[in-house]
Amino acid sequence: MFRRSAAPLGLLAAILSLVSAASPAQDKVLNLYSARHYQTDEALYDNFTKATGIKINRVDADDAGILARLKSEGSASPADVILLVDAARLWRAETDGLFAPVKSKVLEDRIPAKLQGKDTGQGPEWFGFSTRARVIVYNKESIKRDDVDTYEKLADPRNKGKVCTRSGSHPYNLSLIGSLMEHLGPEKTEAWAKGVVGNMAREPKGGDTDQIKAVASGECGVAISNSYYVARMMRSTAPADKEAMSKVSVVFPNQQSWGTHVNVAGGAVARYAKNRSAAVKFLEYLSSDQAQIYFADGNNEYPAVEGVKVVNPALETLGGFKSELIPISVVGANTAKVQQMLDRVGYK
Repeated sequence: MFRRSAAPLGLLAAILSLVSAASPAQDKVLNLYSARHYQTDEALYDNFTKATGIKINRVDADDAGILARLKSEGSASPADVILLVDAARLWRAETDGLFAPVKSKVLEDRIPAKLQGKDTGQGPEWFGFSTRARVIVYNKESIKRDDVDTYEKLADPRNKGKVCTRSGSHPYNLSLIGSLMEHLGPEKTEAWAKGVVGNMAREPKGGDTDQIKAVASGECGVAISNSYYVARMMRSTAPADKEAMSKVSVVFPNQQSWGTHVNVAGGAVARYAKNRSAAVKFLEYLSSDQAQIYFADGNNEYPAVEGVKVVNPALETLGGFKSELIPISVVGANTAKVQQMLDRVGYK
């Protein structure tokens, strides 16, 4: 659920006080490979440096570019911390041996177990620091809420010619369908994917914001989007965005069954990190109340840590919801099979 009570004050100060006191002279640099491209994250990095004296050198790329670079660099990679923005990508990097396990009581206490990577006995290999709900957006004039309040109904004949999505191969959709596979089983999930393809108003294209705008314009009746894209448009002052949001409504799917699929943005210590101590401190910092509030207020994501008090008008308007309980690592592990399934049914 999104609605949260206030967390104990001073936890961030305590964490940063401990990590600063323990920081040896050689750990004054942190090399960060990041797939997060949000302006508001700059404050995250600046505050960490001010609190610890550790300078951050950042390399920005998309997830695929970061993973390719890590593989190419091998043991010579200067990367200390990796930030990725999807469960499928985190699972892929973990499977490819690009992360190092982390044993941290702060992280294991703060981050829910379902938002952690596999534990090799030396600690999990990654941690989720923010989440995004995969919601359904529908046109208020042409679509009834009851016809689109579950993921399953997107494949129902009543929605023929009404559905829009981005590419099925995009990690956001691979993760969603990976979760459906856990709930429905492979055969029913493939039948669902085939039904969605048959119900499409157009071939998959664009990003989540494009899907919202297509629903508002009437080109589509219903679409899937990550919640933070919806919240971003809700907070926009652009007249076109205000007009678009006046024509759509949002539903958190499957509230009467297993709950809405939630994806994750997370981080890990790179396998060949040269500044490992600083890397662990940075991940612990991302679990602090202050950093969690930046994720929520700055980029409209839900905090991973329970009890963090967030003031974000868009998230408050969207309200609380029931989320699924499947571990993110399990969802990611399903994505290779999902891609094969999508190829079979023609979900481009």
